[in-house]
Parts: sequence; structure tokens; C-alpha cells
Amino acid sequence: MALYSDRASRIDTENAFKIGPYIREIEDAGHRVIKCNLGEPDFAVPEHIRAEVKRQLDLDNTHYNDPQGILPLRAAVARQLSESRGLAVTPDHVVVFPGAKPPIGLCQQTYTNPGDEIIYPSPGFPIYESFIPYVQATAVPLHLDEAKGFAFTGAELEPLISERTRIIYINFPSNPTGGVASMDQLEDIAEVILRKAPKDVRVYSDEVYEDILFDGAVHRSIASAHGMADKTIVASGVSKGYCWTGGRVGWAAFPTLGEAQVFKNLNINYFSCIPAYNQEGARVAIESPLSKPIQREMAAAFQHRRDVFVAALNAIDGVSCQLPRGAFYVFPNVGGVCERIGAVDAWHGLPADVQARTSPATLLQMYLLFGYKVATMDRKSFGRIGSQGMHYLRVSIATGLEDLEEAARRLAAAADDRSGFEAFVAEGRHLY
Repeated sequence: MALYSDRASRIDTENAFKIGPYIREIEDAGHRVIKCNLGEPDFAVPEHIRAEVKRQLDLDNTHYNDPQGILPLRAAVARQLSESRGLAVTPDHVVVFPGAKPPIGLCQQTYTNPGDEIIYPSPGFPIYESFIPYVQATAVPLHLDEAKGFAFTGAELEPLISERTRIIYINFPSNPTGGVASMDQLEDIAEVILRKAPKDVRVYSDEVYEDILFDGAVHRSIASAHGMADKTIVASGVSKGYCWTGGRVGWAAFPTLGEAQVFKNLNINYFSCIPAYNQEGARVAIESPLSKPIQREMAAAFQHRRDVFVAALNAIDGVSCQLPRGAFYVFPNVGGVCERIGAVDAWHGLPADVQARTSPATLLQMYLLFGYKVATMDRKSFGRIGSQGMHYLRVSIATGLEDLEEAARRLAAAADDRSGFEAFVAEGRHLY
């Protein structure tokens, strides 16, 4: 009898965390790594939010609470969604989770049977794809084209929809590309879903970056499109817009009260409840007039970093990078660098089992980490299926400007260091 179940081997991971031990290995050897791998703002949790958490701890608000989420937070989320999206959301539609990540997989467990199909953007947040084999659903990646600004239209979505489609993931502002959708684009996508998708399809709208926008962009939700309110799950949380990744407070608003009760029961089984003192902090984050000015200041800082860093990247021979309009990542095409330093040829020369676990962009990513002490993420970390031949890196700009400028200098040096890359590959230690 095997120690592990079959399903345990079917779930993948999120590589932004997987390379953490590599970073520690380098740092333990006395080197400083510029960390551009994690999607974590480098700003402190705003003082008014921290003060509320401390106050709630002093009040001993540390006990079991409603597994659906405390009513004051659910009411705050419902008001915010109703006012900003024009939806009729009540607190009973809202379920609070330990972060915005759990409902991604829980929705796959809840809405799909083996063989059902799940459509998701690629490149996209890795958990969309990594969970699908675990529930034995069928992955249907919607590949985003750089030439189209990593956007997609209803016409591109339509041929992927079938009678087995159960969930369609949409993520704006997008991780890793920084794409931001217009209402016209969302209406176009909605028209196709309403016309072609099964009537019980669920659209999972991941809006966790909703407060990080550049160049005057405005956040829009597909839930606001005609006919979509009763098909869309709107998910968000405090990790990104409120700089509170460790708070682990996220939420989702479900189309029906019955669905919310199903997910409340999942919370009971998995988590019991989310700490009430953190939920009260999240309530203050949403309701306090102090939050928006801080968010605008943070977004302005990210926009400035974006402008400086993208210009530096585009000055490197073999790199081209578009300007993202939201989130805090840039997604440069490094195909030219992969050719210049020999990463494409090196990948073709690897044994088949190693080839399957890496890519030219992965080889570059690992060379940057071990050779030049810059942590980035490769293209296949954001969707493996069909990503062959796509040479991109995701670089988080949620780090200081001076570090980003130094990271660009190191990347430029690595792009000219073919002999160093060849020696790295020949060593054969960290190829994936």
C-alpha cells in the first residue's frame, strides 16, 4: 500500500514560494539577493489597520466566530461591492476565507466533476492550473498574446467553451502581465459566455489587485456586465491593496445564498473560522477614509518604479517589455537573451527528463538567481500547458527603486555573459 493517495501527486505548486530555499541557500553563503519573485508589497500595513487589530486583541476578540465570516466584515464587503460594481450583494452572499487563494481551489472542488472543463488565462496565477489535476477536471488554457497586450476577446474565448465548461477564470488587473480590462472588453466577453456557455457556468473574477492601477485606469468587474451578476463569483482580499499578505483575510461574493452556505460549510470543515481580530482589521481597511489616500500613494510609487524599470529593461539587447497598467509586476519577453546566451540551445541539449522540468526561460531565471543574485520567475510558473517556446520572466516591482535599478544592471550583465551561463549549465546543479 502506497503512503500517499493518488491525488496527492496530481497537485502542483506555486514556484514563487518554491525557490525560497534557494534564496536562503545563497543568503546563508553571505550574498544579498534582490528579491523580485514574490508578489508582496514592500509597504507596511497602514497604521490605522494595525491599530484596530491591536485594539481587538486587547478586547480579547480571539475566539471562535461565524465560519462564514463576522457580520461587520461581510457587511463592509457587500457595501463596497454594491457601490463600486452596481451589484445587489448582501452580507449573506459573502464568505470570508484565510486569504484570496483558498476559494480558487475550493471552487474547483465544488463546481466540477472529473472530466469537466475549466478555462483560465495563461500566463495567469499558477493556482488556477495547479489545482485542476487534483480534482481530475480538464484544463483549458486561454493563451494570452503579447502582440495583443496580453488581453483577450470574446472571439478568442468562444472556441474554448463547450458543454463541459464549468468554471471560467478571469483576472483583472492581471498577475503576471498587469493587464487591465475595459468595460467594453468585459461586455464582449460576457456576451460570448451568455450565448455559448452552459447556463450553470460560474465565472470566477479574481479582483485582488483592484486597487493597484496606473495611468488613470479604472477597475471594472465582469460581474457588472449585462447578465453576469448571477453567474459571477467576485473574489478579493487585503493582501495586495492593503499591503497585508500575512493577515490572510480574503473573501468571495457568490451569486446565490445557497452557494455561500456551501462554502461556509467548507470553511467549517477546513478552517473552522478566520481570526476575528484580523477580520475587524480588514473591515477598517475597507471602511476607513484613511485607506484610499494610502493606496493612491502606493500605486503612484509602483507606477514610478514601473516607468524606470521598464525603460531599463528595454535598453537591454534581447529584452522587450510592455508597460503594465495594473498590479505590481512586469512581464518582459527575454527570448532574445535566451538566444544570445545559449539558453535555447542548452535546453535542447538536455536529457528528456530534465527538459520536461525546465525551459530556456527557467535556465535564465536560475542563472540570474545563482549567478547574479536576482530572484525572478519564469514563464512556465504561470501556466505550464502549452507554454513551450514562450520566453518570459515575471519581475515583481514590489521592491525598492534602488534594488530594481540594480536588478536591471545585473540582468544586463547576465545577458552579456554567455561563458558564465555555459559554465552554470555545465555544472548541472540548479537547472529547474
